[in-house]
Amino acid sequence: MAKKIEEIWATGRRKCAIARVRIKPGTGVVVINGNAIADYLPGDALQGYACQPLKTVEMENKIDVTVTVDGGGKTGQAGAIRHGIARARVIYDETLRAALKAAGMMTRDSRVKDRKKSGQPGARRRFQFSKR
Repeated sequence: MAKKIEEIWATGRRKCAIARVRIKPGTGVVVINGNAIADYLPGDALQGYACQPLKTVEMENKIDVTVTVDGGGKTGQAGAIRHGIARARVIYDETLRAALKAAGMMTRDSRVKDRKKSGQPGARRRFQFSKR
């Protein structure tokens, strides 16, 4: 009989990026859109930011993470991955909720880009005022 593997699914969002995160017990492998995390996210800062929930609860070498992310840029995607991993960890073990919430990882960052207003060159920029 096949051995049942428990997988937990969660969704993380930041700006326009949406990350579908799947975690399961393993050796700490993080795969994003079929690539290793080092190949997908440039620089150690974004990689560390995306994996911050695992480091906070000291599970970085005990859980395999598979992510499908789309929309937005790399920074928004890293934030969506962070949010998704935190939500999946709480589903996996409810006792970790307090630690992750105190670190601010359970809250969706709702800041998004302003829309461009009509009659203006940008969202906040105005044409130069001329009195005469």
